[in-house]
Amino acid sequence: MFHKEGYKIILFTALILVVSIFLLDNYVSNFWIQKFLMITVLVLFILILQFFRNPKRNTAIDDNCIIAPADGKVVVVEEVVENEYFKDKRRQISIFMSPLNVHVTRYPLSGKVLYSKYHPGKYLVAWHPKSSEENERTTIVVENKTAGKILYRQIAGAVARRIVNYAKIDQNVIQGSDAGFIKFGSRIDIFVPLDMKVEVNLDQKTRGGETIIARF
Repeated sequence: MFHKEGYKIILFTALILVVSIFLLDNYVSNFWIQKFLMITVLVLFILILQFFRNPKRNTAIDDNCIIAPADGKVVVVEEVVENEYFKDKRRQISIFMSPLNVHVTRYPLSGKVLYSKYHPGKYLVAWHPKSSEENERTTIVVENKTAGKILYRQIAGAVARRIVNYAKIDQNVIQGSDAGFIKFGSRIDIFVPLDMKVEVNLDQKTRGGETIIARF
């Protein structure tokens, strides 16, 4: 199953694949060069398919828990001052997504969207400390009665050039459901209250919609 954000790119690359194989088969006479180029085009197409895959995840909805909004590796767990919305101290948990990870963004909790804002910016590598505040990004705040207000931020990286965010202010959302997509390498920051217990460690791998990253 593929994410809807990838349909146009998949169709376009499929067309390129067919045309490339036709041209190589008819106009490249050297057998080894022909096969090498065919395999290269095919591998690129397979990479596009795997990037836009959208596997089904089984989310156990729980208002006491914050789940990972994306697949990837935990690269930051620290106390910081969140300057955009809360303007106070929060626990930041950051998940880095390589181009090989699933890039679907999922809502980390159920509740009502209070804030959703797009920020143009730079394209520093996603693990850079300043990428959270200087890169192209979207910031979303969701609130429910148990967890209160949780902020998560989709951040573009050096390769990612498009962030898709489905969250709209006053929308009621469900934990683990589709919240957007980031194309080609990126990062997610989650800011939780200091009294929540962090359930992940640095370098731990996460599965979006399933891994619990913090709980009361």
